[in-house]
Amino acid sequence: MYISTVEELSAFCERARAFEAVAVDTEFLREKTYHPRLCLVQVATPDECVAIDPLAMEDVSPLAELFDNPAVTKVFHACTQDMEVLLQALGTVPTPIFDTQVAAAFLSERQQISYNGLVHAFCGVTLPKSESLTDWSRRPLTDKQLEYALDDVRYLIQAYHLMVGRLNAEGRLSWVLDEIRPLAARSHYEVDKREAYKKVKRVNSCTRRQLGIARELAAWRETRAERHDIPRKWVISDEVLIALVKRAPRDETSFRAIRGTEQLSEADVTSALMAVERGMTCPPAQLPPAMHARKAPSSELESVVDLMNALVRLVAERSGVAAGMIASRDDLAAYIEHPEQSPLREGWRFELLGARLDDLLSGNMGLTVKDKRIEIL
Repeated sequence: MYISTVEELSAFCERARAFEAVAVDTEFLREKTYHPRLCLVQVATPDECVAIDPLAMEDVSPLAELFDNPAVTKVFHACTQDMEVLLQALGTVPTPIFDTQVAAAFLSERQQISYNGLVHAFCGVTLPKSESLTDWSRRPLTDKQLEYALDDVRYLIQAYHLMVGRLNAEGRLSWVLDEIRPLAARSHYEVDKREAYKKVKRVNSCTRRQLGIARELAAWRETRAERHDIPRKWVISDEVLIALVKRAPRDETSFRAIRGTEQLSEADVTSALMAVERGMTCPPAQLPPAMHARKAPSSELESVVDLMNALVRLVAERSGVAAGMIASRDDLAAYIEHPEQSPLREGWRFELLGARLDDLLSGNMGLTVKDKRIEIL
């Protein structure tokens, strides 16, 4: 069903509220804009699948109300980008949510399983990939495009019910919900322009004073990109931003001497120079903290982490929870230094691994090889 009017949308959302869960997916474009442009929203209940066209309607508030409904779980696969675009388009972050990619990692699947992989594993269906490069902003959409889009939720709602049944049977549903809960926080998707510098490539090579300049320049870039609704890299690239940070130009001539600034207007250069000046004159106490790259662990510590990682893989194999979901090598190294601050001391991770790590590090437990497999002594 293709929905292009507010009346049709309201009627569908009224029907959808009768179910405890609906599957959701989005199609959007972001290559030429600052904010992703929502082009299509697919929603499935156990009874029907619909493709909602937000480009055909001025009012999509019934959809926002459905996504805000606390009695209806919104099911996504790898939800982060969908949540971001829905917040921008609808002004709300769907809640509560369930992410099947996260859940699959607790059911003997790899940590970042694709949607096609999920559907094949849980529904026994192989999906076509023929429309994966579609320009979803073009109208009209063909029947083939709509069917392709609806497949993303038609099987998702089926997989969700199968997965919840298995998770309940294995006593792991609460584990999954604990992992998913932070993904429904609005703050997870809101951009703080004053924090944008932290995502600039190679920024961790900067001194604190240079970080002060980077903070101002990156915030200026975000503001200009948003104002003109263009990708931030179209304003200046990360490479150019770092060059400006390192050279700290004080006038237009020295600013223009850096390649990659030619597209900026005089007004842009003036405002960028003001950003550089703010960074240069920022009081030392207000400069960002240093962002030094993580030091490589000593060979002795690396050997201990190797042993701990072997235990993680063994626990993952026995439990069916993906090793990467349990702990990364960085998590293990941090555990050695400050175990009391580690997430491995909390919740399901402690239940699954933390106590064993304590025994391993204290010498109360060992690992051996038996029949070419690692075993606990």
